[in-house]
Amino acid sequence: QGQLVESGGGLVQAGGSLMLSCAASGRSFSSYAMGWIRQAPGKEREFVAGTIKSGSSTLYADSVKGRCTISRDNDKSTLYLQMNSLKPEDTAVYYCVADLKLHSIVTVSTTMGYWGQGTQVTVSS
Repeated sequence: QGQLVESGGGLVQAGGSLMLSCAASGRSFSSYAMGWIRQAPGKEREFVAGTIKSGSSTLYADSVKGRCTISRDNDKSTLYLQMNSLKPEDTAVYYCVADLKLHSIVTVSTTMGYWGQGTQVTVSS
């Protein structure tokens, strides 16, 4: 019954910034690890960033380290991904995900608890 709804995607020039948001409902938001997964056309889904239920610990893919910051506001049941210094290779559909275990998010588990519908990020050169 839970739902994840992403927003904030769009078209941006290389070097620009975007902040993605994920609004959660129908669950106890603070009970879940949360994260972001992306999928570029013709490629496999890949882990981008994740955080434990408190938000006090975060993990990033090597490809985005230093450029992205994941955060969560449990009072607002919202997850964020601040993306800076964007590159054309960041172009993908970005999915918000939730699971009881952060490991499931980091490994892009086929048994992921929840997936959002995705939001398109396009970085032009």
